[in-house]
Amino acid sequence: MPVNTTISSALLGREVHVSIVLPAGFNKDQTYPLVLFNDGQDFKTLQMANTAEALQAEGRMAPCVIAGIHASDARIHEYGTAGQSDYAGRGSRARLTTAFVLQELVPFLAEHYQTVRSGITYAGCSLGGLMALDAVWNHPETFAQAGVFSGSLWWRQKALDEGYSETDRIMHRQIRDAGHRGRLSFWFQCGTWDEYDDRDGDGVIDSIQDTLECIAELERKGYAWGRDIRYVEVREGLHNPETWAKVLPDFLEWASGRGRKA
Repeated sequence: MPVNTTISSALLGREVHVSIVLPAGFNKDQTYPLVLFNDGQDFKTLQMANTAEALQAEGRMAPCVIAGIHASDARIHEYGTAGQSDYAGRGSRARLTTAFVLQELVPFLAEHYQTVRSGITYAGCSLGGLMALDAVWNHPETFAQAGVFSGSLWWRQKALDEGYSETDRIMHRQIRDAGHRGRLSFWFQCGTWDEYDDRDGDGVIDSIQDTLECIAELERKGYAWGRDIRYVEVREGLHNPETWAKVLPDFLEWASGRGRKA
């Protein structure tokens, strides 16, 4: 079962609940890799603890500490891209969440649970996935890997009825306008039933299109499919924790370095 703790965040101005899954035989004299997740309140539905325990027992996952940050009622404002809100003003506090992770959470976990302070994996689902990718991309000195489950990569600076074009997607533009970030790795997942919207009528749902086109931007920066990027598409997969739980073993194996395959 996860260990539950609370951090008083000066940056967010609230108590932040964190669920922590420790490896079997946790040893306070050992330093552990760290896997961070947004939406830690969903750990039970994701079967996080049971999945990690089983994978480690089978030798399919290296021992690590997994920490889940619980979202607040202000999730739509605390999650997003730190440098820019979307067209509706959502994500206006994402920069504070990123600062909380970097300045308060990572040091806290290192002190109390012997986790690393760099080379960290950061993951999330939906808007939490966008948030994780944004943090990893912009802070390669702390993060090494991003996990994006059904990411909200549609996040845009213009509404569809306000002259929107594909260049208005905020995460895509960040990657396109930046230089190479060094040694980073990316894991993406989409379900074929993630949604039904197809804004350009090309027969590909927006979730999959936005994800594949984000991957294409990363490839243009020199990241290679199969080496630095893994994409998992779940046939009939939905936009819900039950679908994400099914692919969680693949992600955790990949994140630990024991499941690197194209």
